[in-house]
Amino acid sequence: MASKILKQVARIVTAQRKREGGGFMVRRPLPSGSVDYADPFLMLDHLGPVFYGPGEAVGAPDHPHRGFETVTYILEGEFEHHDSHGNHGILKPGWVQWMTAGSGVIHSEMPSDKQLKEGGNFHGFQIWVNLPAKDKMIRPRYQDVPPESIPWFESSDKHTKIKVIAGEVEDVKANIDTHTPIYFLDLRTTGKYSLHIPESMDAMVYNYHPTDILVGQEKTRVAESQLAILRHRGEPVTFEAVEDAEGGEGKKEARVLILAGTPIGEEVARYGPFVMNTDEQINQALIDMRSGSFGSIPGSSERMRKTNEANNLRRQAGKQ
Repeated sequence: MASKILKQVARIVTAQRKREGGGFMVRRPLPSGSVDYADPFLMLDHLGPVFYGPGEAVGAPDHPHRGFETVTYILEGEFEHHDSHGNHGILKPGWVQWMTAGSGVIHSEMPSDKQLKEGGNFHGFQIWVNLPAKDKMIRPRYQDVPPESIPWFESSDKHTKIKVIAGEVEDVKANIDTHTPIYFLDLRTTGKYSLHIPESMDAMVYNYHPTDILVGQEKTRVAESQLAILRHRGEPVTFEAVEDAEGGEGKKEARVLILAGTPIGEEVARYGPFVMNTDEQINQALIDMRSGSFGSIPGSSERMRKTNEANNLRRQAGKQ
């Protein structure tokens, strides 16, 4: 008797374009009109790929966060971050920043001086991850992780490589510490690979590359800018590259992000950059921010000046 093929892709969501931060465009599949929250993931933004001329790059000047984590993953270009606790660094290609906002922080994410002066490509992602109630008011924390500290898994047939940012793939384990069980993987394949995801985790797959990919035992085709919500039931999820439609030899490389996590299962109250459990906690976050208890970052007006100048340059070039 033939084995039953399980349908593992429950829903496909297409990312919507939205202007964020200091004026940059993102593709956002989560939240969307049909999927507001994928516990514990609150948001997935695909930044770029975009080419900036000299002086045109923009970021996200000073803004607050409380009650969750922001995860930034850079593929191309550079971001420079500052915060109200005195932290500072530059994220370059391959870097990941896992920031726990916790009790509250003012954060700035701007193009580095090099990116702003020279221009060039920028491509990356930002993901918002919820925190359980017991951790929402913990002290803010940064994990700035260079590419050499992020392990890769390679399949035995050499056709699949997976960057293990959080979680594990077979015997390869990530170095990043998370507050709840989470998988964050960058899978690239020219073949076929079946990934085990713990049954306790809800999972989704985002295709950030122009090449389609077949996902699940039923081989659902997922195109660029589409998010596949999985129903895997603890069964291995198959990822398969498609044949080259242009008649080339073999298969084109497919690239996807895989996000999976154990649901927190708590009430979510959210207002802009604040994610708490009740409306009263949101109101308190607003009071605390307005009172100045989140602190501030020196140089705020200079960052806004650079942002306004970059937007003016892009408008003059017809890029807005």
